[in-house]
Amino acid sequence: MIPVEITPRAMAEIKNTIATKNIPADYGLRVGASGGGCAGTSFIIGFDHQKESDMVYTIADLPVYVEKKDILFLLGTVVDFYEGNEARGFTFAKANEEQSVP
Repeated sequence: MIPVEITPRAMAEIKNTIATKNIPADYGLRVGASGGGCAGTSFIIGFDHQKESDMVYTIADLPVYVEKKDILFLLGTVVDFYEGNEARGFTFAKANEEQSVP
């Protein structure tokens, strides 16, 4: 089971970034969580090498790396991409929640 869902809109932006920003071919997409406590959980997305502690998934032919410690925080998370007049960026929401603008 893949802990995160990446929408087609988000995947298109990810692949566009790979194509236009010279992301090395041996990098994959890293999705993770940080924090917790009173401030809540913050989610991260970026490009990175695979680490020994990673779970590796493939989504749309792209390797996706998630550290084992982050799996529970990410279960059921949907990654989308929002582009509007006031903001532009990736959004993270639980599958049963409405997504918020970054």
